Amino acid sequence: MPVSLKYAVVERERRFLVRGVPEGVTSTVTVVDRYLTDTRLRLRETRSAEGAVTRKLGQKVRLSDGPAEVACTNMYLDDREWARLVALPARVLRKKRHLVDRDGLVVAVDEHEDGTFVAEIDDGDAPPAAVPPWLDVIADVSTDERWTGSALAR
Repeated sequence: MPVSLKYAVVERERRFLVRGVPEGVTSTVTVVDRYLTDTRLRLRETRSAEGAVTRKLGQKVRLSDGPAEVACTNMYLDDREWARLVALPARVLRKKRHLVDRDGLVVAVDEHEDGTFVAEIDDGDAPPAAVPPWLDVIADVSTDERWTGSALAR
């Protein structure tokens, strides 16, 4: 069945293992992702430093063979909806997401509980820009399934 993009946003992300969080952080949120068992669905809860909580149900559908291009659809959830869905069996991933805005580029750097750092650059519809040297890349893991959120969840 063909994928409908009517309500989806296409993400073209490149992911990199990096040594740490570079200078230029504009915000940090705590993220808990729950990948619902045997589905393409993810529950995400984010908490800002100020205590604001956002809860979403999302679906990611691949548009190509690898994890770098996906169609994303999200729905915001109220407390009652969240309580019902969070009870479903899932694998969980906890991380801190640091948004870095530097030299006209916004990069999300995820700090995982095991101390690894994964940076994401969403190219949108533009051709991929050069990776800035300040990102301190260890490896490009854009096409490596082991570094997707779903694979990292336990």
